[in-house]
Amino acid sequence: MYQYTAFDRAFVHQRAAQYRDQLARHLAGRLPDEDFRALRLQNGWYIQRHAPMLRVAVPYGEVSSRQLRALARIAREYDRGYAHFTTRQNTQYNWIPLDKSADVMELLASVDMHGIQTSGNCIRNITSDALAGIAPDEQIDPRPYCEILRQWSTLHPEFAFLPRKFKIAVTGASEDRAATAWHDVGLHLHRNADGAVGFRVLVGGGMGRTPITATVVREWIDWRQILVYLEAVVRVYNRYGRRDNMYKARIKILVKAEGQKFIDAVEREYADILNLDTDGEAQVIPQAEFDRVAACFAPPAGVQPRSSTGDGAPADAPLAYRRWLERNVHAHKFAGHKAVTLSLKRAGQAPGDATDAQMEQAAALADRYSASELRVTHDQNLLLPWVRESDLYALWQEAKAAGFATPNIGLVTDMIACPGGDFCALANARSIPVAAQITERYADIDEAFDIGDIDLHISGCINSCGHHHSGHIGILGVDKDGKEWYQVSLGGSDGSALSGGVAASTPGKVIGPSFAADEVADAVEAVLDIYRETRSANERFVDTVKRIGLDPFKQAANAVRRSTRKEAA
Repeated sequence: MYQYTAFDRAFVHQRAAQYRDQLARHLAGRLPDEDFRALRLQNGWYIQRHAPMLRVAVPYGEVSSRQLRALARIAREYDRGYAHFTTRQNTQYNWIPLDKSADVMELLASVDMHGIQTSGNCIRNITSDALAGIAPDEQIDPRPYCEILRQWSTLHPEFAFLPRKFKIAVTGASEDRAATAWHDVGLHLHRNADGAVGFRVLVGGGMGRTPITATVVREWIDWRQILVYLEAVVRVYNRYGRRDNMYKARIKILVKAEGQKFIDAVEREYADILNLDTDGEAQVIPQAEFDRVAACFAPPAGVQPRSSTGDGAPADAPLAYRRWLERNVHAHKFAGHKAVTLSLKRAGQAPGDATDAQMEQAAALADRYSASELRVTHDQNLLLPWVRESDLYALWQEAKAAGFATPNIGLVTDMIACPGGDFCALANARSIPVAAQITERYADIDEAFDIGDIDLHISGCINSCGHHHSGHIGILGVDKDGKEWYQVSLGGSDGSALSGGVAASTPGKVIGPSFAADEVADAVEAVLDIYRETRSANERFVDTVKRIGLDPFKQAANAVRRSTRKEAA
C-alpha cells in the first residue's frame, strides 16, 4: 500500500483544520449556506434526504486494517453503527450530524484518509481493479499509476470547477474488472511491440440519462507522458464542455457530439503543452518518482511465491466450504496464495452495508490472514488480497462466524444497489426494499448456484449510482404520479471481457412498461425461469439473452404484470 509522506500527512491535517474553521464560521452564522456548500462538497459532505452524507475516498480500493477500524469507529461514534461501500471504491455515511463533521475529518486524517474531491465538479476518486497487483491475467500493476494520478489530480487548480464531475478508472489486466468503458476516462495499461509500457486511452463513457461507452482516442501513450495527455483531455473538456445544461455537461456528450473533432483538439492541446515545455520535463513523470511510488506496492513482507501446501481443510470438509472455494476464492499471481472476497450481501442488510462490528471483524481477519490489507470491490464487497492457501479453511470458519462467507459472489444475490430513496434526495424510488425482496426470493443457495453468473444492478434514479445500465438484469426506480415504479432492462455489460483490447461494454435494453414495487421480484423470477428453460449447456444468462433476444423474457415479465393486476382488481 502507498505510504503517506510527511508532506501527504501535513496536507490532509491542514485540510481538516481549514474545514474546522469553515464549519465554525458557518455554524456561527458568518458563512452563508451557499458559500459553505461549495466548501463542504470539496471535502465530501452532502446534505441528503434526512441528514448530512459523507463520502470517504478509498483510492483504487486499497484500505488497511487500521483505516478500516477508523471507519468502524466513525460508524459507531458519529453515525448509526454502519457504513456503505460503493461501486467507486468509496465509503459513505448517512447520519453524521453536521456539527460533528470536523471531528470526523480529523479522525480520517489521523489514519491518512479524507473526503477530498469525492464530490463536486472535479476529478473524483481514482478507481481500479480490486485484484490489482495480484491477478494472474494482469500485465502491469496499475496501482503506482493510480497513486500518481491521485496526487496529480488532487486540488489541481485548473480542474477544480469542471462542467461536471469527472471519473477515471485504470486497469492493467486482460479482463476489465474496473469497468473502464463506463468512465469519463478509462486507461488500459499494456506493452507495445517493443515491450515498452504505455496506455490505451478511452474517453467519454458514462451512465445516467444517456448511457454511452467510451471511445478509444489513442491506442498508445508512453506512461511517462500520461499526465500530459490527460491534462490535454481535461483542458479540452473544460473549455468546450457544456455549462448551460447539467444533463448535457458530462464529457461523454462532448465526445459524442464532436467525434473526431474532439480527438483532434486533444492532440493539438497535447502537442502545445509539449511545445511550451522548454526544459522537456513539465508533467512528464520522472523515473525516480515512479520508482518511489512503486516501491510502496511491493508484496508484503513474507509473501513469496511458494508451492501449494493445501488449504488446511479436512477430507470431509462441508459442501458450504467447497462452494465458498468456488465462488469467494480467486486465483493469485503468487503461487501458494489466494484472494478471498468477504461477501457484504446477506439477508436483512442492504447490499454494500457493513456494521461497525463487521468492519472490526473484517479488520481482524485482514490482520490474521492478509498482511493487514483489504480492498473495496466494484461490486460492493471487501476482498482480502494476501491469503495463504494453507489458511483458507481456518479463514472460512472465521468468516462464516462473522457472516462474511455467503458463497454468492457473482450470483443473483451478489447484487449492486445504491442507497436509493431511503437516503438520497435525488432518488425517485427505493432500492433497498427491492434488493431485499430479491435476496429473500433466492435465499436457497442451490437455486442460486443453478442459475449461475448474474450481474443484477439496482438504481433508485436515472443517475445510475447502482449502475443499472451495465447489469445483465438492470432495475431502475422511476417516479409515476408520485409513486414508485421500476423499469427492468436486460443484456447490459460492465465490460469484464476485453475484445481486441477494448472493453466489450453495452447498456441493457428496457423490456416494456414499468413494474410496481411488489411486482419486481416476480418479474425477475419470470425472466430467470425463461433462461433456465432455454439455456444451452454451460450458457450464462447474458449469453442466452443475446442468443434468443428480448421477446421471450419480455412476454414472461409482462405476464407477471397482467396476473398481479388482475388479482388486485
